Amino acid sequence: MTPLLEFRRVRFAYPGRPRARGFAISELSFTVEAGEIFGVIGPNASGKSTLIRLLSRVLIPAQGEIFLDGLALGGLSRTAVARQIAVVPQDVPQGFPYTVEQLVLMGRFPHAPARFFESREDLRIAREAMALTGVEALAAEPLDRLSGGERQRVVLARALAQEPRLLVLDEPTAHLDLRYQAECVALLRRLHRDEGLGILLVSHDLNLAAQVSDRLLLLAGGSAVKVGAPDEVLQEPVLEAVYGCRVVVDTPATRRPRVSVLWPDGR
Repeated sequence: MTPLLEFRRVRFAYPGRPRARGFAISELSFTVEAGEIFGVIGPNASGKSTLIRLLSRVLIPAQGEIFLDGLALGGLSRTAVARQIAVVPQDVPQGFPYTVEQLVLMGRFPHAPARFFESREDLRIAREAMALTGVEALAAEPLDRLSGGERQRVVLARALAQEPRLLVLDEPTAHLDLRYQAECVALLRRLHRDEGLGILLVSHDLNLAAQVSDRLLLLAGGSAVKVGAPDEVLQEPVLEAVYGCRVVVDTPATRRPRVSVLWPDGR
């Protein structure tokens, strides 16, 4: 079966940045299957943000190829890519002069880029996306009046309005309190279960990634250290070598590995 997404020996380096600082991707190969939740973890400067930029065609690989449902990503227009892949950034820039509904409707643009006005179908899909993410009551609110957590859910609603096959999430719970973190995780599981949506989750939170992901990719210095099920990747010697600190990995009643840091003072 053709994977939904495939990185095949992808290389990339930012011009003028030393390779030693980690701002590069080197011989990166992995696949994401249709309907899979695939987590990407790793320390700062490991290549996580670069991977997202390569996926959205903001950056072009220097070598290797990225495939979307068997088609070379480089041969697709950005509009065609946006019909298949929706990226949820950590936040919307301040001063964005739009309401919640207007921003969510922007997710419909890839489906009719030459059209100036939304159709009834666009409005229906946007409202369904807002209802799924719990922001329907905020439809008329300006974005600048929202809390960080509300804004994060609005950006997720915009991505769902794109009706993508692959949802790419960059630190999806970064601005959420505990309640909305739990709701976000429940929503991701529901999208995975009911919609068959492929999800690529980029996160610093190892325990969140372990809880929701079918498989994990651990990056360091732009290279894949390990790919596999959470209990295969989240192993103490591997994490200690990559992150440079002591950790304890245990398996609680959830049967998913849980990572704790051993602080230098022993507490």
